[in-house]
Amino acid sequence: MSTDALPRATVTEAAHRPAGSVLLDVREDDEWAEAHAPDAVHVPMGRLTLDTVPPGRPVYCICRSGNRSGRVVAALVAAGIDARNVAGGMQAWAAAGLPVVT
Repeated sequence: MSTDALPRATVTEAAHRPAGSVLLDVREDDEWAEAHAPDAVHVPMGRLTLDTVPPGRPVYCICRSGNRSGRVVAALVAAGIDARNVAGGMQAWAAAGLPVVT
């Protein structure tokens, strides 16, 4: 499945997502340490399993640019999880002036 065909959200939608949903950052540890969204949950893509995804909650997946998170969203959607790819990733998040933890 192409990342263009996946459910997606803008960075603004992800920043103002519904209560109870999860912002899941799937970047590597060094990328996370450099800067991340204040309330994101960090699980690098290589360590992600269905057991590490909070159950029964919509998931907004973010990475640096949207490519890795797109692959994660494809797998989550295939597993029946309500997931969206955050378009543009942390690059777009920072460019939009949204808060980051450094």
